[in-house]
Amino acid sequence: MNTEVLGVIAQIVLMVVLSYPLGKYIAKVYKGEKTWSDFMKPVERVMFKLSGINPNEEMNWKQFLRALLVVNLFWFLWGMVLLVTQGVLPLNPDGNVGQTAHQAFNTCISFMVNCNLQHYSGESGLTYFTQLFVIMLFQFITAATGMAAMAGIMKALAAKTTQTIGNFWNYLVLSCTRVLLPLSLVVGFILIVQGTPMGFDGKMKVTTMEGATQYVSQGPTAAIVPIKQLGTNGGGYFGVNSSHPLENPTYFANMVECWSILIIPMAMAFAFGFYLKRKKLGYSIYGVMLFAYLVGVCINVSQEMGGNPRIDEMGIAQDNGAMEGKEIRLGSAATALWSITTTVTSNGSVNGMHDSTMPLSGMMEMLNMQINTWFGGVGVGWMNYFTFIIIAVFISGLMVGRTPEFLGHKVEAREMKIASIVALLHPFIILVGTALAAYLFVHAPAFVESEGGWLNNPGYHGLSEMLYEYTSCAANNGSGFEGLGDNTWFWNYSCGIVLILGRFVPIVGQVAIAGILAKKKIYSRKRRHIANRYSDIRCDDICGYFYCCRTIILPGTCIKHYCRALEFIILITDNDINRRYER
Repeated sequence: MNTEVLGVIAQIVLMVVLSYPLGKYIAKVYKGEKTWSDFMKPVERVMFKLSGINPNEEMNWKQFLRALLVVNLFWFLWGMVLLVTQGVLPLNPDGNVGQTAHQAFNTCISFMVNCNLQHYSGESGLTYFTQLFVIMLFQFITAATGMAAMAGIMKALAAKTTQTIGNFWNYLVLSCTRVLLPLSLVVGFILIVQGTPMGFDGKMKVTTMEGATQYVSQGPTAAIVPIKQLGTNGGGYFGVNSSHPLENPTYFANMVECWSILIIPMAMAFAFGFYLKRKKLGYSIYGVMLFAYLVGVCINVSQEMGGNPRIDEMGIAQDNGAMEGKEIRLGSAATALWSITTTVTSNGSVNGMHDSTMPLSGMMEMLNMQINTWFGGVGVGWMNYFTFIIIAVFISGLMVGRTPEFLGHKVEAREMKIASIVALLHPFIILVGTALAAYLFVHAPAFVESEGGWLNNPGYHGLSEMLYEYTSCAANNGSGFEGLGDNTWFWNYSCGIVLILGRFVPIVGQVAIAGILAKKKIYSRKRRHIANRYSDIRCDDICGYFYCCRTIILPGTCIKHYCRALEFIILITDNDINRRYER
């Protein structure tokens, strides 16, 4: 177990050490400064020329958002057509059929919003063609969209007074060619060396140790897994995601993939400080996120390595920890680290089953997605944090009677209203979705049965499964408590709606806030305002996150535990009454 802990420490140290130079590099890329990747400029110029785009043309925040939404709408329609017709398209050696309309809708929306919620099994639900030209393509586009949005916000906040926030198309292409593609190539080569398949052959026929015949899916796995992790996408090439030995074959491959999940979100926090030339603010934001991440890691690693006390009571040894739903080649500590890493971001990939983790671990996984600001998805994670900074600065200013401002830009009622809508939307769609599902499960049993019954665990944990599903959708995460039968008309459409609201409403609101602030006259740095004190930002933001979570979301997360405690109290009371009656 000491070796497992050392493996966890090594991965975290590797993330932290490498995120600093990567953040500095990303800031240079978006500022147009000279970098080692300038050899990609001819390729970029050809792309812009063929598409008729002038990358140097500045956009205001409305034009910026229009371009962002239009490109996402186009690729959504593209994906719908290909997924429904994939059965007759090339690169389908296994003969997989097209998806139904409601499943294609959910799949398209899910991958378009950086969630990668999968209501299908990868090796049987998609063909090689759609894996490459829908799934992998979307994983680049959606990650680059979030990074481009953050780049626009950084440019808006860095300017003294401006009407424009950069060019969305330029940021989108730079994110792909200068950041996502180079890193994906490096990770892809490592995975190929470790044993991840890369080819277009059909299922491999193998003979098991028992002498039975088995057909093992393969395909262009190594091309898709790197961007799946680096872009905080998370959609598994195989049904069991990174638990599969071909998708995540060795402990070293597991370390590389886990590192890939968090490295860009971490670097984006540093990039903000470098871009605005306010390193202390970047360090402050990074420190808050890292502290929350490490708390979650400590809790989950200790919970999973400590084993299940119910199994201890049965006299069964748990030397390797609580190993239900985990892979022997990876161990309990690496699985626990991954469970926190994948939920503090919008990644959602798994190397073990979250449904089988210890109760406190499951609560931490859900809590990370409900707060949805600890590093988060590439670009959009920092943007969610930005929302709470605006709220914290505004409230702090009112409390002490000083002008609320952030980076010299005065924060007024309009920005506060937008930030409040964005902050409250997240718990709203989680709780409304869960309430609707629970109502139908109780009051429309015939409808639920017609869709297969939904729940394999109809008790308290069944409620947690439904709450987790909508939490995962709202956070654009994609992981799940997989006791839920979710490939149905209701779940595909309801989750799709939550996915759209959870992705695009916050992006629109956050870019709008930055655009509005950028137009305002900047205050002199010599004037002392609330937002110039980084220690205040740290304290205010942490308190704000946990206050919001405590009052709005946490009761729903803990309801299962409340019910168990109540049931236990009732049981003790009944036993006490019975004993008295007998006497």
